[in-house]
Amino acid sequence: MIEIQVQAQPSNPSVASAALEQNLGFGRIFADKMFQMKYHKDRGWYDASIVPFGSISLSPAAMVFHYGQEIFEGHKAYRWEDGRIALFRPEMNAKRLNNSTYRMSMPQIPEQVQLDATMALVGQLKDWVPRQEGASLYLRPTMIATEAMLGVRPSNEYLYYIICSPVGPYYPTGFSPVRVRAEDRFIRAVPGGTGAAKTGGNYAGGLFAQAEAKEQGYMGVLWLDALNRRDVEEIGAMNVMFVIDGKVVTSELKGSILPGITRDSILHLAPDLGIKTEERTTSIDEILDGLQTGRVTEAFGVGTAAVVTPIGHIGYKGVDHKVTGDEVGPVSRKIYQALTDIQWGRAPDRYEWMRFVH
Repeated sequence: MIEIQVQAQPSNPSVASAALEQNLGFGRIFADKMFQMKYHKDRGWYDASIVPFGSISLSPAAMVFHYGQEIFEGHKAYRWEDGRIALFRPEMNAKRLNNSTYRMSMPQIPEQVQLDATMALVGQLKDWVPRQEGASLYLRPTMIATEAMLGVRPSNEYLYYIICSPVGPYYPTGFSPVRVRAEDRFIRAVPGGTGAAKTGGNYAGGLFAQAEAKEQGYMGVLWLDALNRRDVEEIGAMNVMFVIDGKVVTSELKGSILPGITRDSILHLAPDLGIKTEERTTSIDEILDGLQTGRVTEAFGVGTAAVVTPIGHIGYKGVDHKVTGDEVGPVSRKIYQALTDIQWGRAPDRYEWMRFVH
């Protein structure tokens, strides 16, 4: 195991309290400590430490800037009513980060080292975990290539760090339906590409379409497959699910879709709520036809940031198609309530998903 050195001063509770009294939004405010650890191919991982939150100094030739070796994760710490602080399935984030390192030719970090770093950092930031309902401490583990070198090959040096941000709802509207636009021109990922890795390039490539969609009044993009521009894959920052003939249906993982932890959790949870699930290909034509015939009754995005986001309308080729409109459907509401009740300690954790910070 790697020993973690604490090089930051104890947090000032009044500073954290003042920060948490603000309108948190999402990802705008940052806790005053971060974790960092370095890697060199001849040394492995070293210098694991908790330091004051601050800027990172890198050479302009750092390979992350030129060849895009960068990955990240996202998960949350919740303050329960009894004062305990709990993390939701952090071992899954550690596993997924290592899956991303493999695809991006970066060094793996033992899962236990990742968990130890997370627990140590959140333990130092307990005052930064919000107390208000619906707010949490968002964790962003990140790895970047830091070697100063111009030449297309994997870097020999890396920096792994974790920053934390107290957050409110991902969308300003909270748990309310949003409008998304199905994208039939641009693509997010292809089979054999990096779609299943959580790397920044996947998101950068979608920004143009996302900005265009927002100009048209949509909150996000519903991505279709790269080969035929027909099969539904995911929303930019979330997996997507549909209620078809009373069953929750989501795209199977086929290399171009991020294996979401919220997605996996819902597939485990839903059957115990009496909701059948299925992983299969769904086309945009099936969805839109199903809205007309009544076979499709709900659609929702699922992910760490927003948990469950109902979809009220889907735009496609200039036509707006109503799903549930301004109403939240009963299936998405039931799943959202059941999952968040576990995360916030309002319901028994029958799946042993929560991990407590000591």
